[in-house]
Amino acid sequence: MKLVDEFKAFAMRGNVVDMAVGIIIGGAFGKIISSFVGDVLMPPLGLLLGGIDFKDMSVTLKDAVMNGAEVVTPAVSLNYGMFIQNVVDFLIIAFAIFMAIKAMNSMKKKEEEVPAAPPAPTKDQELLSEIRDLLKK
Repeated sequence: MKLVDEFKAFAMRGNVVDMAVGIIIGGAFGKIISSFVGDVLMPPLGLLLGGIDFKDMSVTLKDAVMNGAEVVTPAVSLNYGMFIQNVVDFLIIAFAIFMAIKAMNSMKKKEEEVPAAPPAPTKDQELLSEIRDLLKK
């Protein structure tokens, strides 16, 4: 039971739970960005470039070996169109993360800039202030 208690203590620490939530949200965010790039961004871009579908862009290195209608060995191809689409996915995700971190840093900076109340004067400072006031009179 001691091992189970140690695991519970480890798993319920704030940073582990925060990390798990971040990974889950990050995975979902990645799917959203992939859909945005593949379904929204790349089709108009391909249309502007002359009706190109990036998913179909590839170079066949070796043709498929066929035995009648049966594929004996599938074709070997270099799918550079999918690579281009994945690079665009990465760039958008990286930019979104950069902007989120920048926003968090600016909020943290604003919190740090809030001036703290000046410390109360020490006994020596109070005594010196009283002497100064007496000398002024």
